[in-house]
Amino acid sequence: MVKRRRYAGAALAVLLTVLTALAAAPAGASGHHRPPPTVHPGLRPHLAAHYDFEHPVRGNPARERDRGFSGTDIDLAGGGAQMRARDGAHRGSRTSLQVRQVSPDAAGNDDWKAGVYSASGVPTLNAFNAVEGATVMGWFKMTGQNPSPNTNTAAPDDLYGAIGLAGVLSGDSDGHGVRALLELINVNGELRLVALGRRIDGAASQTFAASQDWRTLLPPDRWVFLAATFDFDSGEMALYRNGRPLDGFYTVAGDPWDLSGPGPHRTSATDPRGIKIGGSFPQNTREGNPCNCRMDSLMFLDRAVDAALVRAQYRLVTHKAAEE
Repeated sequence: MVKRRRYAGAALAVLLTVLTALAAAPAGASGHHRPPPTVHPGLRPHLAAHYDFEHPVRGNPARERDRGFSGTDIDLAGGGAQMRARDGAHRGSRTSLQVRQVSPDAAGNDDWKAGVYSASGVPTLNAFNAVEGATVMGWFKMTGQNPSPNTNTAAPDDLYGAIGLAGVLSGDSDGHGVRALLELINVNGELRLVALGRRIDGAASQTFAASQDWRTLLPPDRWVFLAATFDFDSGEMALYRNGRPLDGFYTVAGDPWDLSGPGPHRTSATDPRGIKIGGSFPQNTREGNPCNCRMDSLMFLDRAVDAALVRAQYRLVTHKAAEE
């Protein structure tokens, strides 16, 4: 009888310990707890490529796995695994990508950037072949001098005319020309945040530029969520910051996308030659428009998503209403 009571007392002590631990655990915590979702369900069907910089290719940390449906892995050029920064942009992130200019006083191609390139086109990016729309979105933080000194000219005080963020290359690109790009670029002598799109390979591009000062939109050392949408059928483009549309203007008059004929209008029926992140020439042959910044949760979608979905994605990972 004494032994049975001793066992009963021990069992009760174990039960009390377990109950105490469960009571002290954070709400929702359990052995099967899953991290919160980081992609809104409405984006999933169109998410061709997605990079959160927390999924290195097995055996090669200088490459990042694509979390989108295309399976287009990218290279972390210049710095390799060193480019992974312990600085998540939002509550569901732990790691971001650091890109930067390495040698501002010397010509070369040692800048840190990311992407993929093939002169014959990247077959896994076929979702952007003859497509009616596209969206580029992600988180960005300025971490140094921008724009950077231009290492491709002899003038010591010359600066690049653009700051590369992220984009999909055209089907005839040399590593610079794009189909859909989010970037900061010189517009009429003033640097502006822009969406830059090209419908037909080798033809003219159109640019939609934000009216607000880019330094206000992207202040130093602060994470900002940006999105650019491209409707190649209607000719409409849009920019968003922290889930809210930005006022802006088109920089090219007329019909640079040649939309005068009957639709639907699509991009060229060519596979993009790649993706560029943090500057041009992802094949790492030349420095071009480097960005001293961090990037996180980059998404490339084969549709021009609407304002409601952009805002929903922002709210999903921040748990707060979009900023005015």
